[in-house]
Amino acid sequence: MRIKIVGTGRAVPALCLTSRGLDERLGFGQGQIEAATGVIERYVCETESQIDLACTAARLALADAGIEPDAVDLIIGGCGVPYQPLPSTAPLVMQRLGLADGSAAAFDVNSTCLGFLTAFETAARMIEAGQSETALVFSAEIASRALPWKEQPEIAALFGDGAAAAALRKAAPGEGKVLANLMRTYPSAYEACSIGAGGTRFDFHHQPEEFSRHALFHMDGKELFRVTARHFNGFVGELLQRAGWRHEEVDLVVPHQASPFALAHMARQTGFATQKLVDISARYGNQIAASIPFALDIARRQGRVMQGTKVLFLGTSAGVSFGGMALEA
Repeated sequence: MRIKIVGTGRAVPALCLTSRGLDERLGFGQGQIEAATGVIERYVCETESQIDLACTAARLALADAGIEPDAVDLIIGGCGVPYQPLPSTAPLVMQRLGLADGSAAAFDVNSTCLGFLTAFETAARMIEAGQSETALVFSAEIASRALPWKEQPEIAALFGDGAAAAALRKAAPGEGKVLANLMRTYPSAYEACSIGAGGTRFDFHHQPEEFSRHALFHMDGKELFRVTARHFNGFVGELLQRAGWRHEEVDLVVPHQASPFALAHMARQTGFATQKLVDISARYGNQIAASIPFALDIARRQGRVMQGTKVLFLGTSAGVSFGGMALEA
């Protein structure tokens, strides 16, 4: 697919919460949270909403591209956790950006931490098919909500809030292309990472205790590690084969920022040099679906993504799924 990223942007809330501050709040020894998670600090919403973050990131992406909002004819939200179950988040972002009724299509996709890649691929295919000219893809997360601070503080402390967006257009020859997309799902680990309440699984009126008990995030790190250790290398190999790339040809790897320790393990497992990885997890935490586009925006503004750069996006998500994209910028 001849697709070009013409602009990116990112946003975080005002409050920066350090791991040392969490140690004091939770009554832990100094340095305990950072030692357990590898995360030094993360940003947490106090007054900002998920829509505020999304719109800030979107406006920055459009400004970076030199595009006015009314030129956008497709908006796709790829958030792991939506603003509300119904309707989807993208129409509200469209409204807040000032787009007129009927001027664009706006909807969400959800593949949890891989939401941005799924939204990107969906938008790219619609552009390729001539259904859209200018697409805005965003992921915005308030990951600091519904965390298991009492039961799993070392898990809760991994997450931070943030948003990122990208503007996409059809590329001229030599300007950019998506060479491969791939997702593989291992539902045997479906229960390893979840928020059970909020959908139809538990009836709020008839099962209030179950609804409440499953309203917090739960993660079984050992189970996720087992699935990743067994299958992720093969997944990466298949993605590279589809792209027609050799391992050493990859210039930059933009991974989901699961945790500093997870990224270090991924580098060892896949054999990518650490200098090829965009690793921002220690300073921002795990921003769920926003982590990949957030890392991409940082890499672009650092000058690490230029015309012809071979970029490999890689991630894991609840489900459990592995996802990736091979993009030549």
